Formats: sequence, structure tokens, C-alpha cells
Amino acid sequence: MVQMNRVQAVKTVLWSILGLTAAVGLTRFIFGLGATTNLSDATPWGLWIGFDVLSGVALAAGGFVITALFYVMRREEFHDFVKPAVLTAFLGYIAVVVGLLFDLGLPWNIWHMIIFWNPHSPLFEVGWCVMLYTTVLLLEFSPVPLEEFSRYAKIRTFLMKFRFPLILLGIMLSTLHQSSLGSLFLIMPFKLHPLWYSNILPVQFFVSAVALGFMMVIFESLVSHWLYIKDSETERIAKLGFIAAWVLFVYFLLRIGDIAFSGELGMIFTGTWEANLFIVEMLISVILPFIIFVVPRLRYNRKLQWVGSIMVVFGMVFNRINVGGLTMIRATGDIYLPSWMEIIVSMGVVSGAVLVFMFAIEKFHIWEERPRHPESNPYAPAAFDRSSGAWLGSPLLAASTRYSLAFVFAFAVGFALIPDNKIHSEGMDDIPVTRARGADTLFVDGNLNNFGVAFDHKKHEELTREGQACATCHHMNIPLDKNSGCWECHKKMFTVTDVFNHDWHASAGGAAIACDECHTPGQQRRAESAKNCEDCHRDLRVENTPIEVKAYLAPSYTDALHDICVACHLKKAVELADKPDLGLCPTCHGGETPENRRELYKYGQAARSLKPVVLPQVKKPE
Repeated sequence: MVQMNRVQAVKTVLWSILGLTAAVGLTRFIFGLGATTNLSDATPWGLWIGFDVLSGVALAAGGFVITALFYVMRREEFHDFVKPAVLTAFLGYIAVVVGLLFDLGLPWNIWHMIIFWNPHSPLFEVGWCVMLYTTVLLLEFSPVPLEEFSRYAKIRTFLMKFRFPLILLGIMLSTLHQSSLGSLFLIMPFKLHPLWYSNILPVQFFVSAVALGFMMVIFESLVSHWLYIKDSETERIAKLGFIAAWVLFVYFLLRIGDIAFSGELGMIFTGTWEANLFIVEMLISVILPFIIFVVPRLRYNRKLQWVGSIMVVFGMVFNRINVGGLTMIRATGDIYLPSWMEIIVSMGVVSGAVLVFMFAIEKFHIWEERPRHPESNPYAPAAFDRSSGAWLGSPLLAASTRYSLAFVFAFAVGFALIPDNKIHSEGMDDIPVTRARGADTLFVDGNLNNFGVAFDHKKHEELTREGQACATCHHMNIPLDKNSGCWECHKKMFTVTDVFNHDWHASAGGAAIACDECHTPGQQRRAESAKNCEDCHRDLRVENTPIEVKAYLAPSYTDALHDICVACHLKKAVELADKPDLGLCPTCHGGETPENRRELYKYGQAARSLKPVVLPQVKKPE
């Protein structure tokens, strides 16, 4: 009974987390990233990259390190760890792919790297290796479930013949992409803090993944044996921990040696929050676990095995999050805190993998002896709800009812907790824009984050004397308005806006215009056959410029400004011999250094409060 309660309690919690994740996930894929995350242009990589991808790949390293230890190095005593490790690695990589789908702005384009090759990109290599290694893990683990079905015996026999080549291929692919994840950050020498940036980041990522792989095998063994009440393999865990400890020692030498070689060893003791963060990370992930698993009296202690493995797992995940964004705050000036929805999605991805792992443990020959509990026997005595005395059916049916109820209830709670303003106005695909404020200088801040472009309106206004009409930008006014801003029609940051409000024109509470006043009687009522806006609204003209309404959908704010600004700048770049770079992005978006970003932020805050400020001089990158 104790065993059943422990397993079912964990499954109930996991299904509840999945219910919350389902609600958040549905919101994310319908309303976009901005509806569920706190990501920004300054911090485009958040928890889903730092934990789900960078950490997820490293956490799944147990598959290739254990298979290498058993099949290549012939360490027969670790045979019982092989199947659970390969299963954990396979589920880990599936979780990485699912997490990546949440993070991608256009997840349906994930297949592009299969067709559109960019072999110069580390991310391209990582993507291909993850796909190939996931396939290898599927083929490597397939004989285990196929063992349960006699009709698939030939397929299982065929796969078993290629087990060793598959293992070698898996080790090679893991080595490639574990190190390539570090290569992604080699292009950030001025963004990543010096205590984490290194020219040998790929090597450090690979060695730390090996150590983490060993510790994940230990942690998985301890957790699963506790969950199903089996005797822990204390002696073999101690041997595996001893091997992992020396890998951690090599990793420690690489980190400290590289910092010392770079002449930055003194930064560790400067007392800054980054320095203290580095010390804490090294203590948790390397120094303390090394002591635990090197000293014989400590590494055979079951409680300390728990402590040591948890410290390494947490510490290495902490390292990936630090490299992936936390230690870039000094350079970006942007403080990112993941929303509760980001956290729930990450927890849900892990929960789903754990549930599949538990299912495999219970149904397939992963261990020498399968765990037994009442759920596995549909003919066991009936289960009753203790509070009401209601019959819930057989134990299997009762458990399914309990898990379904937990999922559905959590799903409803998840939808209730999602902020309404996130869905309707603040999604990244549906950001409203505001009026740019100022007289001589306009602060164009469509993202509402106090970062934007300082537009010198006075200077551009002077260009009208050189034949540049105001109507180039102010090409249309809204009815009865003589000074409409871009935001009046281009209301959405990244999506088109329907400028013509048909319901207002036709409703009694609005203009109360009869249908025949705009549409020709007897013809099908369509936009193409209706009157032109100018037929009624003569005040749409700007400087008596003729207006031809070609469509009722205004482009997004971003597309509209880029189309006008970039097109004009490119034209002027050809006319002005001394300004060939006029049409390049840094001409307007010049505040990309941390100092200039902070100055523009102050300028944006002052512009919103209509306080007089001095526009910072933003230098164009050389």
C-alpha cells in the first residue's frame, strides 16, 4: 500500500503539472511568445533555451557516457545502468525538441534546416546532431519494447545486430553537439562575462556534460529505486561517483586554468555579484561533490550520494543558465525574470518525460525485475475513495480517473491564471503602438519598453524645402484629423490592422449608414465594389495630395516605418556621395552599446512624461 501511494501521488502531481502546461502551451501557440514569456529584444534567450535546451541536452548525456563505459571500456559492473540511461537520454532529447518548439517564434519552420543548409553555423550542426542522435537513441532503445511482442522478433533481431555501430554513432554525435553548444557563445566575447567566456568553451561544455551524465545516472537510479522501494545500488553508485569526481576535477582545472591564462583570476575575488555567483557555482557543481565522491567513507554514504548527485545536477544546470543569459546582464542592461508560464512549461516538459519513464519502467524489461503495484493488475480488488466511500472501479481504472481529474482541473486553473491583457494586447505578435512624443525630436517607441529610435523631426522637416513632401510620411489622415501619427492606422507592431471599421459605420450607435449608401444596390456587397473612403471623407487628403485607397489593411507598424525610412535612406545614399551607409540599420538603430542603451532608456522615460531632455549622441558602430 505504501508503494502504491508513493507512485500514485507522484503521478498525480505530474499529471497536474501537465494540465497547467497544456493550458499555457495552447495560449502560447495561439497568441504567440509575447502572451506567455518575458522575453525581449535584449534577452531573446530565456529559460526555455537556458534550461530546456542547453541544460536538457547536458542532462541527457548519461546515455552516451554509460554506453561508452560499458560497451567500449568493458566495465561489466555497470550493465544494469545501461537501459535506464539510454531511456533517460532518449526522453531527454525528445524533451529538448518539445522545449525548442515552444521557444521558436515560428515552430512550424523547424524543418527548414533540413533543406536550407548553413554549415558555417554551430546551431546548424547542433540541430542536425540532435535529430540524428535522437534517431539513434530510438533505434538503440527499440529492442526493449519490441521484446514484448513476438510478431516483431525479426525487427528486434535486425536492430540487435547493429547495436554496437549505433552505440559508436551515438557517442560520436553526442561528442559533436555537446561541444557545439559551447561554440554558440564564442561570438559573444563582449556580451558574456569574462569568468564564463572562454576560447575553449566547447571543450568545457563537453567535459561538464560527461560529468553531468554520470551524475544523472546516479540521480535517476536513486530516485527510481526510492520511488518503487527497491534496494539502492550503493556500491556501484559509489564507483560511478568516483569516476565522475575525477571528470569534475578535469573540468575544474579547465575552468580555473583558462581564467588564469587569460589574466582574469583576480576577478573571482572582486566581490561583485558575478564573482560571488561564480564561487557559488563552482562550490555546488564541482568542489563539494568532488570531496563527497573522492573520500571513500563519504561516497558510500547513501544520503551523501543523494546530496552529491543533486548538487552536480543543479550546479551544471546553473552553469548553463549563467552562460545562456544570466551573466549577460552587465552587457545588455536588461533584467530578465521568467514568467510563471515559462516555468510551468519547463516543468511540464520534464513531467511528461518522467511519466513516460515510469510507464516504461513498469511495462518493459528495463530492470531485471519489474516493479509491481496494484495498478498493473486490472483484476486486483476494487478501489474506494476513502472520503466518500464511492467505488472508483478497478485499481487501473481508479488511477486513470484520478489522473484525468487532476489534469482537467489543472487545465482549467491554468486558463484562469493567464492574464487577460497578455492575450489581448501584449503578445509579441499583437503589440499596440503609441503616439511618438516630442516637438523637434520624436521618440519612436513601438514596443512600449522605453527603447526606441530618436527621430529628428525638425531636420527631416527641413528636407521639405528640398522637394521632399510631408505626405511621404503623413500620407493619410484619419477623418477630421489634420495631424495623424503613424500609430493611428498602423496600430499593431508586427501584424496588419483593419483600418476600416465596418461595424461602426453600419451600426446605429456609430455612423448609422445604410448599406446602399456605400454598396451599389443589386451587386454583391464586397470591399472592391464599395465606395472609396475619399468619396465621403474629403479631409483624408494631405497637402491636397490625391489619395487612392488600395486596401483596407494597414501594414504593421514595423513594416510601415521600415518601408518608408529605409526606402528613402537608400535613395538618398545613392544621391549623397558622402553617406553611402545611410540606408543601413545602425543609422537609426545606433544605440546598441550598454551605455547608449541606458541613455536611450532614460530618454524614453523622459519623453513619455514630456520632460525636456537632451538627446544622447549615439555613435554608429565602426
